[in-house]
Amino acid sequence: MGGMSSPGGPVRSASFSRRQGAEMINPDEVEAEAAPLNDPSALARFGRLDVVARLIVEGYMMGQHKSPFKGSSVEFVEHRQYYPGDEIRHIDWRAYGKTGKYYVKEYEEETNLRCYLLLDASGSMGYGQSTISKFAYARQMAAALAYLLIQQRDAVGLCLFDNKLRELIEPSMNAMQFPRLIQALENTKPGRETSLAGVFQEIIPRLKRRSLIILLSDLYDEIEPLQAALKRFRHYHHEVILMQIAAPEEEEFPFSRPTQFHNLENERERLLVDPHRLRKHYLEQYQAFMQRVEQICSKTNVDYVKVRTSDSFAETLGRYLAYRARRQ
Repeated sequence: MGGMSSPGGPVRSASFSRRQGAEMINPDEVEAEAAPLNDPSALARFGRLDVVARLIVEGYMMGQHKSPFKGSSVEFVEHRQYYPGDEIRHIDWRAYGKTGKYYVKEYEEETNLRCYLLLDASGSMGYGQSTISKFAYARQMAAALAYLLIQQRDAVGLCLFDNKLRELIEPSMNAMQFPRLIQALENTKPGRETSLAGVFQEIIPRLKRRSLIILLSDLYDEIEPLQAALKRFRHYHHEVILMQIAAPEEEEFPFSRPTQFHNLENERERLLVDPHRLRKHYLEQYQAFMQRVEQICSKTNVDYVKVRTSDSFAETLGRYLAYRARRQ
């Protein structure tokens, strides 16, 4: 499904008062800090992803959590059934002698979680009319999540894709990881068609450890291949959060005059329509698509978060932190 194009809660603010003496003051930061945190368009005008990411996170809250994943470095926790790919050295042979089944010992992990941010950079993500584009919103949200995770000493990586994998940055807690992620985000522009399932099939074999996968996308692709790909993520025990990004116009279809729509993933596809005649059918199809996405997430045990580009970044971040809190 291609993107469409038409013609043509209060949040606590962070305090940044510790600038004293001869410390250099970045005018971009001063201006950004004066922007309302509940207005994505106002924040996005400053352009500096790193500045706005810090403002969003520090202005809202710094959530703390304990990793939901088990590793091999600190304290024994429990047994679980052996799965192909588990390290043989963790098999509890005493348990095998008693039950005839393979079990592995799970341990508290020394480090916190390992996260991949998967950002859809296909053409449909470029849509935006009354708000910033879906891609601009998702890119800023990815920057804020990266800042939050790194501040919590979590390893975070980034995958940029459209109909193929554009760039993959492996998770790291290195001091230079955040600037590297920001540079990749700022250098990316939406384009080409979507192929979620195909890209996921390419990514999954590269994920060597169980990870938190945060997908930011409008999900405009075929549903059945997407469902199969999500099942594969879960098969390898990855935890998945799906943030579906939508523009208000896509949900409300407010157009009233004859309008030419064009496919943002194929500029040659254009269609002149009467919105009054199309609106009912469009909304029915859109709602059916959204319900199908939610059903797939429920069946595959994938956590689903619906996000509109009019939602404040802090509100979306808060929903992520609430989700993490429920998982503890």
